[in-house]
Amino acid sequence: MSGPEFGETWTYESIVGALPGIEVSTTLALAIQLGVFEVGVIVLAWYYDLWNVALAGSAAVFVAGIGSIEMVRVARRIRSVEMPTAYRRLLFGSNMEVVLAVLAFSAMLTYLFVPNPASGRAPFLDRLLGPNPPVLVVYFLLMVLWDVCYRIGTGWWATVTAVWRSYRYVFDDETARTLLQADVETIAFGLLQLLLVPFVLDYPVLLAVLLAHVSAVVVVTGVSMWLLWHNGEGDAGATAI
Repeated sequence: MSGPEFGETWTYESIVGALPGIEVSTTLALAIQLGVFEVGVIVLAWYYDLWNVALAGSAAVFVAGIGSIEMVRVARRIRSVEMPTAYRRLLFGSNMEVVLAVLAFSAMLTYLFVPNPASGRAPFLDRLLGPNPPVLVVYFLLMVLWDVCYRIGTGWWATVTAVWRSYRYVFDDETARTLLQADVETIAFGLLQLLLVPFVLDYPVLLAVLLAHVSAVVVVTGVSMWLLWHNGEGDAGATAI
């Protein structure tokens, strides 16, 4: 059976599926991602004696890796049932998850490199790795952060489009159950990111942003789940499918 067509996948899935001359299953691609990044964390921590940040790095790699699994599971569930074309195009074809990821990554870069003039504190990168961080470590750190931010952007977009979908359309019971499962997966990935909380307790801005992000995902996706079960009576905005 052929895989989903381009325009019906996350950008991450499209990249994996478009590699010329290479047939890599999603499971293998995810295993490679987790393995390569985790080996990178360990090797760099050993070489530069940065074991104080190795655990945080491993946690970020784990969150990004599980995020990859969750986003693939969400996409497969949605593609397994008949969906309105407008919703599928909006979710997969717009590539908005990349735009949201860029916004999250840009905010993270600002926090990493810009000192806080109000408190006089050094940039987050200096506090994390010292005033002269190794170039390879910074490069690897940015790759891991992008990976996390992309998954966060995907979670945001899945959440926003889910609540629009659940308000706009009425689904049969089987389809609604499948979409509920997809929403549960989205919430699960949001909650998984709380694993990063212990590593940002000393950084109030990061802590506040992380908790606000997870709370928003849970609340908005919860609204989508509520609508799935309660708009079948003929809400004004709903269109039957």
